[in-house]
This record gives sequence, C-alpha cells and structure tokens, in this order.
Amino acid sequence: METVNNQRKAVVEENSMFRPKRRTSLVVILFLFMLLHQTDKYLIGPLTTPIMEEFGINEAQMGLVFTGALLVGGIFYPIWGYLFDRYARPKILALAALLWGCTTWLSAIARSFGIFIATRASTGIDDASYPGAYSLVSDYYEPTRRGRVISILQLTGVIGGITGMGLATAFRDTLGWRGVFYITGGLGVLIAFVMYFGLREVPRGQAEPEMQKLNEVVTKKFSWATVKDLIKRPTLVLLFVQQFFHVFPFTMINSWYFRYLETERNLSPENVFLATGVFALMTALSGLIGGALGDWLFKKTPRGRLIVALAGIVGLMIFFTLVLNTPPGNFNQFLLMQVFAGLFWSFEWPNAVSTVQDITEPEVRSTAHSIIGVAETIGSALAPLLAGVLAMGSSLKNAMQIITLSAWSVGLVTLGLVLLVIPKDVHRLREIMARRAQEAR
Repeated sequence: METVNNQRKAVVEENSMFRPKRRTSLVVILFLFMLLHQTDKYLIGPLTTPIMEEFGINEAQMGLVFTGALLVGGIFYPIWGYLFDRYARPKILALAALLWGCTTWLSAIARSFGIFIATRASTGIDDASYPGAYSLVSDYYEPTRRGRVISILQLTGVIGGITGMGLATAFRDTLGWRGVFYITGGLGVLIAFVMYFGLREVPRGQAEPEMQKLNEVVTKKFSWATVKDLIKRPTLVLLFVQQFFHVFPFTMINSWYFRYLETERNLSPENVFLATGVFALMTALSGLIGGALGDWLFKKTPRGRLIVALAGIVGLMIFFTLVLNTPPGNFNQFLLMQVFAGLFWSFEWPNAVSTVQDITEPEVRSTAHSIIGVAETIGSALAPLLAGVLAMGSSLKNAMQIITLSAWSVGLVTLGLVLLVIPKDVHRLREIMARRAQEAR
C-alpha cells in the first residue's frame, strides 16, 4: 500500500514539475516543426512561375501539382489519426518530419513534369500529421487555454508563408527552385531528430478538468466503438461539411494569389512582397485574436468559439470582396482593404480545432482531427484545380471571387447549425470525463 501511495505521489509531483517547462518545450518544438513544414509547403506558390516555365505547362496543369499533394494527404489522414491514437505521438511526429524532408528532396531531382507531379504528390503524406500535434496540445493544456495555444501554432502557416516567399524571392534566381527545395528538405530531416529526442508523451486526458484532482490519470485505449459513436455526433458531422467548404478559398488563394498579383494586378516584385507581407501579418494577428476570443467566450457559453468563427466569416465576405474589386491602379486602397480582410482571416481556424477537442474523448482525438482533415483535404484538393480551370475561361480575379463567396456562404449556414447542436455534445463529453474520474476514486 505504501508503494502504491509513493507511486501516486511521484505521479503528482511529476505532473506539477513538468508542466511549465515541458509545456514551453512542447510549444517551441511543435512551432518549429510546423513553421518549417509550412515554409516548405507554401514555397510552391511563389515558385509557381519558374516551375511552369521550366516544364512548359499551363494553369490547369499546374493546378494538378497542387491537387496531387492534397489528395495524397487526404488518403493518409485516417492512417495518421489511427497511429497517433494507438502509439507514442512524439515518435510518429518525428517520422512525419523525416518523410517530409525525403519527399521534398525527391521533388527537387525530378526532371520531367510527370515525375514532378508524382514526387510533389508524395509530399502530401506528411501534411496529414497535424492531428498528432493537436492531440498532444489537448493533453498539456486545459480546455479554456487550448484556443490560444493552437492559434500560436497556427501562426506557422502565416510566418511559414512569409518565410517561403522570402526564400523563393531570394534564391530562385541563384539556386533555382530545385535548390530551395533541397534547403527545406534538409531542415525537415533535422527537425525530425529534434522531435524524436525533444518531445515527451503524456497520459491522454490528463488536462481535462475532471482529472486535475486525481492522483493517477485515468486513460482509455483507442476503441473503434468510440470512433463509431464519435462520427454520429451532430457537431462533428456539421464541422466535416463546414471545413470541406471553408478551405476552398484559403487553399485557392494560397496557390494562386502570388500569380494574381504578378499577372493581373501587374505589381512590381517589391509591391508583391509588401502586399503579401502586410496581408500575412494581419492574418497572423487574426489567429491570435480569434483564439483568445474563442477561449474567453467558451468560458461563458459552449457556443462561444462558434460565435467568433461566424464573425470571422462575415468580415471576410465583406472585406475580401472589396480587395478583389479595388481598381488595379489604386495600390494604397488595395493594401488597406487587405488589412481589414486579414483581420478576420484566421478567426475560424483555432476555434474549429478547439471545438473538435471540446466534444471528443482524449483517446480518439487524433482520429477526430483526421476525420475533419479528410474534409479539409478534399476541399483543398479541388480548389486549386477549379480555380485554374475558371481562370483559363475568365481571370484569376473572377475565379477567386466565385469560389470565396460561394464557399463562405455555405460556411455561414453550417456554422449556424453547429451553434444549435454543440451545447449537447460539449455536455456529453464532460459527463463522460466526470464518470471516468468517479470510477478512478
């Protein structure tokens, strides 16, 4: 009995000792992983023109390059989700980073367009690994702080985009686009070693409020029955539909916006860098604001995160439409409208991820994120190709306007429905965790 008590005491001391330092270490390492990965992922946008010129391809063919990686990512989402829920998440994340580095190197050595499509598609394998990172965060941070932490990690999309643009601008004329891929691929291999030795697994569910006063954290193993029950929950079903449409505008813009500024707005390289840089900084600020607002409102109502997400979509519909319809010669007005659009750009993302965690059991959270990831990937895969086809028949501006307004309109409807059903699913999870805590006492 004394041995058991000593073990429980050690667990409590371990948990209290590791949290400040290991929380910081977790966020720093995951931030670096996602930052470097996003840098590599978004290089393809600013490198689109030299790649198209080397292989002699049109917009629709280039759209296939974007789509291929996204489709592969969609296939691997369920696989990664299952692996993360069954095995040690830090080791699986390290494997994902290693795969990213190696597949990027393969893209750099491709000498024909067909091989380039195949190798670039293979880079999508590791794109589906983020559910493991979000699942780890949910076990290090309590529910009312997750939105802010996730928004910090999601800054990597913005900063990675800026870094990727900077690398492409600085080196595409000296090292060439292949040389830039060699650099980012090497960074992927490096961060794999950092993650393997620097991240630490923790008990699933330890950050849930009901588990805070227990001497030992009650953990459950992955169960297909739990997954089957999970996919019946109204909130998750509606979020699946919501995220499918929500990613259309963002993926399409990430893929084609750089070329739109170059070819249809005829901006100089300096103004392209200024416009995209200012826009990126505002979207980064948007994520931090959205995550913090979501956490704050979630303390008051289970609908809080969704209210913030809805406000973000309304702001985007208004201001990004004004961005696209600003006359090409009026650069200052164009820049100002981008600032306002960027302010609402990332309100939805951290709150969507946190909402998934608000309604799912700890042992299946990676799988839950992967289910949403499948929806995002299908939407992401279709968007660049659809935009490329529409642009060939009209213009990139018209393609972006059609896709953004259509997708965001659907988003408003589905999020409105989520607002109606989410209180029940949040309450259900709290009842499950309370019952587990009671059984452990």
